[in-house]
This record gives sequence, structure tokens and C-alpha cells, in this order.
Amino acid sequence: MERWQRTQERSGNALADDLPQILSTEGPHGPVIHAVNRAAHLAGVTVGARLADMRALCPRLRAEFADPERDRAALHRLAQWARRWCPWTAADDRPAGGMGGEYGLILDTTGSDHLWGGEAAMLAEMEASLSTLGFSARLALAPTWGAAWALARFGPVRAIWQGAGDLTPLPAMALRLDAETVLLLNRLGLRTIGHLADLPRLSLARRFSRAPPAQNPLIRLDQTTGHLPEPVSAPDPPPVFRADARLAEPIFDPTHHLPGLCTALCDQLAKAHRGARRLCLTVYRTDGEVSRIEAACALPSREAAHLVFLFRDRLDRIDPGFGFDLISLEASATEALGTRQVDLAGDTDTSLELSHLVDRLAARFGRNALTQFQPAASHIPERAEARAAPLAALPALVPVQTERPQRLLDHPEEIRVLYAVPEGPPAQFQWRRRSYRVARYQGPERIAPEWWQDRPGTRLRDYFKVEDDAGHRFWLYREGLQGDGRGGAPRWFLHGVFA
Repeated sequence: MERWQRTQERSGNALADDLPQILSTEGPHGPVIHAVNRAAHLAGVTVGARLADMRALCPRLRAEFADPERDRAALHRLAQWARRWCPWTAADDRPAGGMGGEYGLILDTTGSDHLWGGEAAMLAEMEASLSTLGFSARLALAPTWGAAWALARFGPVRAIWQGAGDLTPLPAMALRLDAETVLLLNRLGLRTIGHLADLPRLSLARRFSRAPPAQNPLIRLDQTTGHLPEPVSAPDPPPVFRADARLAEPIFDPTHHLPGLCTALCDQLAKAHRGARRLCLTVYRTDGEVSRIEAACALPSREAAHLVFLFRDRLDRIDPGFGFDLISLEASATEALGTRQVDLAGDTDTSLELSHLVDRLAARFGRNALTQFQPAASHIPERAEARAAPLAALPALVPVQTERPQRLLDHPEEIRVLYAVPEGPPAQFQWRRRSYRVARYQGPERIAPEWWQDRPGTRLRDYFKVEDDAGHRFWLYREGLQGDGRGGAPRWFLHGVFA
């Protein structure tokens, strides 16, 4: 929820703090609550409940769809960031105990707390650092993964392990069990971890003998108390793709070394089946100063010649000072890129040619000078696409097959027409002081107004594709119908031109 709120703030769409807001995901019987803000929590909205039920409880509830996959990706990046406190960190993105989308981080801080002034000081520093990123946190320190998980979610805001008695009053849900197992334990009268610990193990072993390990209360209890090991398996850090050129003497121009650096970097990317999306060229001057130049690709690439071109008009921005003796080229952002093959006819991939063109234009004029069109939710032609700036990437380069013209006028221009039939296209029209005689046509295609955003009285449109006797093709529409009660005679407009 907090990540979504920060995104809304950056886009200028932030809601007031007193408005209840939730994020939902699709459930078996409709949308269910995935995350809530503070106002929704105070209104009684709970994670995991059906959205329809919560709307009845809180009519002012605002709902948006969650993006769990993007949340998981952000959590894994945060786990890498948390390695500043200890080398063993992992993202806990497995929902357990009916906690819904409340994921977290697991850090094995054994031997690291003294570097931060003790356990309490380390937790305080973690809380402060996370707050600077816009995240609130419930922190707990315990000798096992399970105990820390339980205290962080059901203990005090900042909990430090004092003994096994800290777990006794916590609910059975704190053992990371699913909702069905917790419901069964509650029906048996086992509502807390203390109740489970006091019960003879033999009776529980018989009851849950066929349960999977992750939902076996005895196994979870032993993991929480340390009788069964549960080490933190920290993922490997992302690979670093970097090529260096160490020079015997200082130089002032890296141009001659750039092709070799790009070739070496592309070889590394090819072995990992990756392509560069963002590059950083760094020169280390003899006086200790560092200069950097960044470049980006519209699509992942590992073509050395193309990467060299991205820096061709940018190398003059480097201030060599008294010279530099180390040049480094690093792919700061990469994406998966398999082996490309031309089709059986020997044709090349046209999407690569377009992406190379975009990169060349961006290198020469700047990325802020380029824009791209993105589809918008509207069936009115001039509203069906929006201009996005600056151009950051080309997510899909697929030829578009459409019966509508690729070129639309910024604003439809009114034309003078001579009718052939009452409800058909014009036999002749005049546009920009030039007359065109219609030889053939196709249509009409009727487009109704969007009543939810158009003004009352907006008239419908009938679109025609027409071709004149010289072969020019146009996209015309008639606004309104004769006697529709929404104005006078219908008006004609030219909206697009076919190639």
C-alpha cells in the first residue's frame, strides 16, 4: 500500500489521509482486500475480506487493483538494499497465517549488531532508514526465523527476544499456518502458541500426520523454538556486467578504447543471455575526479557497434582534466535477451531497426525530445491514444494492422460537401480550398458519444472511407443526423488521411 501511495504522490493523484483506500485482487468469489491504508483499517476493513462486504461496512471506500508481481519485485530489490546491515538477507514473499499481502524481510544479523551499537540501536537505525524510503515497519529480533516472524506481526512495534515466554500469548496464526489449519486449531480450543506447546505432542502428531510440513503445527512450532533448523538462504546478488580498460599512461580521449570495451561487455552479456538497457561510461582521472556518461537503449541490445554509436556524440562532454588512466563501461540495467534468428526468407527483425532508429535520435537530440503514443480507454478516435513524454522505452514494437488511417489530424477540419444520397457520403467536397470528387467509398462506421464524459447534446458520428478520382483516400465523418433533435443540419469533417 505504501509503495502505491508513493506512486500516486509522484503522479499528483494522492488521496487525503482520511479517505479509506484499499488495493484488491481477484478471488474465487469476486475481488478481495489485498492491502489497506490507515483510514480503511480504522474503519474496520480487513485484509482477505470480500470487497463487496467491506463496501457495505464502509460506503466511502476507494478501491484500486493491486499489482502483486510488481510488489514482489520491489520487495526483492529492498532485500538487496538491506544488505547494508548484514550479508544474509532474503525477501519473505510467502503469504502465511492469513496475513494476505503483508510480506517482509528476513535478516540474519548474527555477529552484526555490535557494529551498530547493539540490538536496540540496530533496530532503531533500520526503522529510520526504512522511513526515509517511505516505508513503515514492525521490527523484531529473535534467535529463529519463525520467532522473529511472529513477534514482528503479533508482538510490539519494536520487539527484542527475551525468552520463550514471549511466544506463549501469541495466536496460533503466528506459526505461519494457513487459514484452514488455524480454523481447525481454534475449533479444538488451541488458540495460542502456549496452548499448542502445553498439549501432548502425540495427539497433535496423529491429527496432522498427513499435513504438508509448511502446515504442520508441530513442525512450525519446532522451527519457531529452534528445535528444527530454518536457515536464511540469501539469493545471490545480481551479476555485474562491466568491462575495464587500464591504461599505462593517462590519455584525454576514450574514443579509441570504446569499441574494445563494448565488445568485451557484449561478450559478457551474450554468455548470460542478457541485453543492455542502460549503460554507464566512467573515466577515472589522475587527479582523483570521476566523470560519467549514461546512455539507454529502447530495446535490450548486445551489438557492440550499436552501443558504440550511443556514445559517439557524447564523449565531448567528458572533462579529461590532466588525463585519465582507467575507463569503465558498465551495463547498469539489463534484460533477458535470447539468440535472435532471421526468418526462413532471410528478412531481418524490423523491431530492431526501429529501436536502433529511436536510439540514434535520442543520442542526437536527447531523450526528452522524443515522445510515444500509448493507447487510452476510449472509442473516440482522437481520445484513443495519449502522447507520453519523455520516451523511456519501447515495450512492444509490433506492426499495427488497422482499417483506420495511421495519420489523424490534430483537430478534425470541417469541409463543404455536395450530397449524393441523403444518408450516404458526399459526391464532392472541398477541403483547404481544393475540390475532391468521390469515386468510391466504404461505410458508414457509427461511433456514439461517450455519455460519461461528453456534454449533453453531443451528436453521434458516421465515418466513411472515401477515395477520389486521383486515388487519394480520406477518412470523413458526418456529425449528427437530420432531425435528431440535437442541432441543425449535420456537419461534415475530415479526420484523417490514408497513406
